[in-house]
Amino acid sequence: MAGHIVAVVGGKGGVGKSVFAANLAIAYLQEFKQRPLIIDLDLNSLGDQNLILGQNPSRSIIDVSRMTGGIYDPKTLAPFMVNAPAGYSFIGAPRDAILARDLDMDGLGKFLKAAPGIFPLTVVDCGNGTDPSAMKVFEYATAIFVVTTGDVIVVNQTKRVIGKIQELLFPNEMVQIILNRYTPNQIVNPQIVSKNLNRPIFGAIPEDTAVCDSALAKSTPLLVGMPGTPIARAYHDLVRKIAQTNLLDSLAKLKKPTGVAAKLAQATAAAATGGSGAADGSKEGAAQNLLSKGGSSGPVDAWTLMKMKIHKSLVEQMDLKKMSAENSNDPRQKSILRERTQKAILDILAKEDPGTLLASRESRAQMLKEVLDEALGLGPLEDLLSDDSVTEIMVNARDQIFVEKAGKPTLSKVTFTSEQQMMNVVERIVTPLGRRVDEKSPYTDARLADGSRVHVIIPPLALRGPTITIRKFPKKRIQPEDLVNFGSMTSEIAEFLKVCVEGKLNIVVSGGTGSGKTTLLNVLSNFIPATERIITVEDSAELQLGQEHVVRLETRPKNIEGEGEVSIRDLVKCCLRMRPDRIVVGECRGGETFDMLQAMNTGHSGSLTTLHANNPREALGRMEALVMQAGFDIPVKAIRETIASAVGLIVQQSRLMDGSRKITHITEVVGMQGEVVSLQDIFVFKQEGLDKKRKVVGRFVPTGFIPKFVEEMEMKGMKISRGLFAAK
Repeated sequence: MAGHIVAVVGGKGGVGKSVFAANLAIAYLQEFKQRPLIIDLDLNSLGDQNLILGQNPSRSIIDVSRMTGGIYDPKTLAPFMVNAPAGYSFIGAPRDAILARDLDMDGLGKFLKAAPGIFPLTVVDCGNGTDPSAMKVFEYATAIFVVTTGDVIVVNQTKRVIGKIQELLFPNEMVQIILNRYTPNQIVNPQIVSKNLNRPIFGAIPEDTAVCDSALAKSTPLLVGMPGTPIARAYHDLVRKIAQTNLLDSLAKLKKPTGVAAKLAQATAAAATGGSGAADGSKEGAAQNLLSKGGSSGPVDAWTLMKMKIHKSLVEQMDLKKMSAENSNDPRQKSILRERTQKAILDILAKEDPGTLLASRESRAQMLKEVLDEALGLGPLEDLLSDDSVTEIMVNARDQIFVEKAGKPTLSKVTFTSEQQMMNVVERIVTPLGRRVDEKSPYTDARLADGSRVHVIIPPLALRGPTITIRKFPKKRIQPEDLVNFGSMTSEIAEFLKVCVEGKLNIVVSGGTGSGKTTLLNVLSNFIPATERIITVEDSAELQLGQEHVVRLETRPKNIEGEGEVSIRDLVKCCLRMRPDRIVVGECRGGETFDMLQAMNTGHSGSLTTLHANNPREALGRMEALVMQAGFDIPVKAIRETIASAVGLIVQQSRLMDGSRKITHITEVVGMQGEVVSLQDIFVFKQEGLDKKRKVVGRFVPTGFIPKFVEEMEMKGMKISRGLFAAK
């Protein structure tokens, strides 16, 4: 009967996987009286097994991989391995990192293929399990034992190791978890470890520092030197469990991918020489994907594995990255590319044997859609973007995506298969805009084709992997009536704001993050008469104006050399030379506030902008602080006088506790009283409590104050009913 290969991988350095690998093999020897083979293929540690086993072989696995003749049996292997008196055989690692480079992957594969016919059990110490040599072992292994401990950091790194193995399409069942150094009173108990790794723990080895240290000091495996200790019995229990559950014989029937090691080696070589593969296109790009820095954290189901397999075949056939870039601005070519990709996917599906997984027409159509979305679109985000009830998408990690519906965040069932898939999506978003996200620039703001705002931040700043936040752009332009229907304001307030915009009042929309400032600014901008020339300035173009005479400007970040940045302040200065009737700035968040106030004071009345503040009084303080960022040594009183003369109205937009967004204050900037800017509320929202559904109950009420600018507007022939301001 053919033997088995067991690959042993460490979830993190220092978890004791080398000690585990050696004693697992010896426990098998002592239980079943059959000679096992131990191979040290940890090409980073280079010789730990020599110390654990007390051996000093003159040849190594490098020499075995370069054997000529291709005949493997105990006689031909004798010069390359140690046959220990205890009854096991051992092939060591090279003693020098330079020699490790001479490993012949093809020769290693041939030897691993022959090993089960020579030894009933071969245990391979594979280091961290992510090197090409480890992947070669996985291709011939029956099982992969991942050794972890009850340590938070170790468990987190173990998740990443398991994720990388799964990304390479090795069967989920191959991976078995071993909890090493277990103590009954540890805070991170086996249940917590199992829950975080999303899989059961196959076996546990207890903590026994004294026994392990003594064995290492004597260079004798603890099962040989101290066979009666509790830790030795735990190894015997583990080996008996493997036999009783028929684990290896059942796992031997699994189908494993081939050629993974070669692609990973190719990608590693490309990285070492400074080359880079296309994230989505060439064969080199497919190999580069195997080097992704993050992976799946839980087991991948059969559907996801099939999708990954189809996508992998697709990118080997088509250079999607290059083709997408070439056709990004041509709708017709994009349609042709989608048709070609769809045909290629259907051809791959016809060659695959998915069994019952894709038996129905509906399941095949769903698989086609998901692969297309991943190859040409934004992957799992496509369905969320097409859902009109979703207003915001928040990707905290590849397997945790929250969406906002009706003002409330909820956890979505949608996930990414890997962090590499996330990075592919990020690249599709930022590349057409001339922006980038990498270790040098680990965050950026961008927008989707429909205008939705996107913020991306990646490791090392984001500790859980790439983080994506998308503020969706409404497909239908928001009208004043919509805000009235939403309860954000009343029809009377809408009419009042329309008169204020038409009357060329300078308006600042103030509010917190996600309060709806940009939406309200968009509505106010559409009140501007169509006969006027409007220039908009934004970080990411979001405003959707209905007028024809509109010039839209958008900032530009630094290029890869750190040059070429164009800020909002630069654009505000530019638009002053473009004969604007109105200037609309998406948001003031820096020195551009000074230029905006100057423009408002020098003949560009009716300008609009937003800024972050919690109430109108705080909005004034924030404007002061932002003006100071302009770098001019201006007295505070002069800044306040500038604000008082420039700003006519502050509209406070707030997000309430039930998720609803409302205008809570409409406040006139009256002028200066001494050294303080005077404000007067015109309308306020009074909250009166919550209903049975925990929705905010309240009403919009006038304060009874009639704004000073009403008389000026009446002189211009504009009609405002003074009864609108009567206190109620």
